[in-house]
Amino acid sequence: MSPATHDLSHLLIELGLVIVGLAILARIANRWSVSAIPVYLLAGLAFGAGGIAPLKFSGEFVHTGSEIGLLLLLFMLGLEYTGQELLGSLRGGFLAVLLDLVLNFTPGVIAGLIFGWKPLAAVLLGGVTYASSSGVVAKTLTDLGRLRNPETSAVLSLLVMEDLAMAAFLPLVAVLLSGGSGMRVAVSVLVAMATVALVLLVAIRYGHQLSRLASHASDEIVLLTVLGVVLLVAGVSERLQISAGIGAFLVGIAVSGPMAEQTRRLISPLRDLFAATFFLFFGLQINPSSLRPVLLPAIWLGAATLLTKLVTGYVVARGNGVDRRGQLRAATALVARGEFSIVIAGLGAAFEPQLGPLSAAYVLILAVLGPLLARATK
Repeated sequence: MSPATHDLSHLLIELGLVIVGLAILARIANRWSVSAIPVYLLAGLAFGAGGIAPLKFSGEFVHTGSEIGLLLLLFMLGLEYTGQELLGSLRGGFLAVLLDLVLNFTPGVIAGLIFGWKPLAAVLLGGVTYASSSGVVAKTLTDLGRLRNPETSAVLSLLVMEDLAMAAFLPLVAVLLSGGSGMRVAVSVLVAMATVALVLLVAIRYGHQLSRLASHASDEIVLLTVLGVVLLVAGVSERLQISAGIGAFLVGIAVSGPMAEQTRRLISPLRDLFAATFFLFFGLQINPSSLRPVLLPAIWLGAATLLTKLVTGYVVARGNGVDRRGQLRAATALVARGEFSIVIAGLGAAFEPQLGPLSAAYVLILAVLGPLLARATK
């Protein structure tokens, strides 16, 4: 057997094992009537490096699959709302953004200062505690069938505003960590925000025309067109130091009319496959042994910011005229932290060694609790 044949067989076996394993986990979650997200995360923790039964995966393959899963989750979220609905939410969202920032960014900064970290490291921890996980929230809302619930519009508008805030925060932090000048910081942030504004404008103003241009009776053509555009826009967004997820979400906003329903039908199976890979890979990245020294601080920080995020969701939903039950659903939907928190921790890992393990433990706790709390509210 040639080396190339051996490599291919190894990759296929690996791929088959991952997918069959995910299917078994989904069956278990379905049997327990719980969201599959916590099950995927805990399985990743168990089978990753340092887990109880570590398995060797092609890191590049699983990582790429997980990134595609996140993009498809956010793209499908964008499909559920028109550009006008999103714009209306953003126009009235200043107070919500301010409340979210005060309640959820501040605890991380205070905790970092209490730990004796440098101010920049404390600000990084504030970013970790601030942003809810768009990926986990999207999957949870999909699993629970709440995408068209009255409170979901408020939840999504808050998530988008957090993502836009991260579009400015991430390049700012990256430049500060590299010791960049004030001019370089300003240019990075301006480029990021201008690009987001341009894509949002195109999605809202020209979405219908672009959808008509791209529509086709052939499912194959539509699938290839949409998937290619999502990956292309996400890649360009990432190159410009903007979240790739924001780009994917805005592409979803731009797709409208009959093409939106056709796209939803075609992309949903791919989303389910790659989204499961995303949550498994997230758990695989965490070495359980690194969590022990920071577990207690992570629990305290998680408890504090779980409460602040509950308050945020409750108040924002009430401000949108949602009834009391919907306010509670909105509150629990926002609890989970995830991809942005891990990105920020990765940026500052060399600057503050404790930031990575603490963030991993913190995110794991809330990424598991978030879907469970959301399911418990009806």
